Amino acid sequence: MGDYDNKEREEVFSKKVRAGKRTYFFDVKATRSNDYYVTITESKKRLEDGVFIKHKIFLYKEDFEKFAEGLTETVDYIKSQQEVVEKRYEYNPDHVSNKSDDEFSFDV
Repeated sequence: MGDYDNKEREEVFSKKVRAGKRTYFFDVKATRSNDYYVTITESKKRLEDGVFIKHKIFLYKEDFEKFAEGLTETVDYIKSQQEVVEKRYEYNPDHVSNKSDDEFSFDV
């Protein structure tokens, strides 16, 4: 039974994605019955003490399709809305006031 306990936690495949201040891990693991599932872990270093904070979700094969559809729909929505927002708030250097370098005024 010890070998199975070890194999259950063993990663079959792993993909690390660094994205800004966060790192994401996509890990494929196997159950005792050799069914694969995915764990998605977000890791971010806390500045005040250097401790890594991790959040993890488990995604099972029966949920892959619906999860992927939901994620794709959500990302597509954000991308389409972001284009609208970017056009609405396009930077216009002729309309910058005499504020500090950190403050800009944009035409709406």
